[in-house]
Amino acid sequence: MSFDLSRALRRIKPQRKADALPLRPFDALPVVESPVSAGAELLLDTCVYIDVLQGRTPASVDELLQARIVNHSTICLAEMTHLFGRLDPAHVGTKDVLREIRQTIEDIPGHRISSPSETAMGEAGMLAGLVARLLRFERGERMLLLNDATLYLQALERGWTVLTRNVRDFDCFDQILPAGRVLFYVQRSHPVST
Repeated sequence: MSFDLSRALRRIKPQRKADALPLRPFDALPVVESPVSAGAELLLDTCVYIDVLQGRTPASVDELLQARIVNHSTICLAEMTHLFGRLDPAHVGTKDVLREIRQTIEDIPGHRISSPSETAMGEAGMLAGLVARLLRFERGERMLLLNDATLYLQALERGWTVLTRNVRDFDCFDQILPAGRVLFYVQRSHPVST
């Protein structure tokens, strides 16, 4: 196995004691702004796919997705395919939703999707556990936090930047392992009609 537990413990320091981890104000975070420019390759969080499908991404995010190389994670693939089992087939909207998700998945270029390494997976458990403890997460939130931590560490390993609107989780990760590898955005409140 290539996972080095001692190294991971030194890097993450999961037993650090703290009462809480304060979230930074939104205006202190790296946010996607127009005009966008070329830069580090992106790794998309699952919320980006959802917002694009619902027409809720701001124009600056749409421009960024055109300007940069976009990478995809098997973590997000699993979160999207989860809906094929979870959504009620008897619901009137399920067929349309699953058709859109199917098309999104089929449009991902094979050379742009990758899986997290053993190291990212092992460290993600520690990182997610630390954040869950510091922020006192409820039991149901912990698995999604694990997925997000894995995505963050996958991006760090590859030198990519995570694109997300999930400030709470990714700001915490970036405070614990500061790398400047996250870009945030605010979801549009009203979808853009197409």
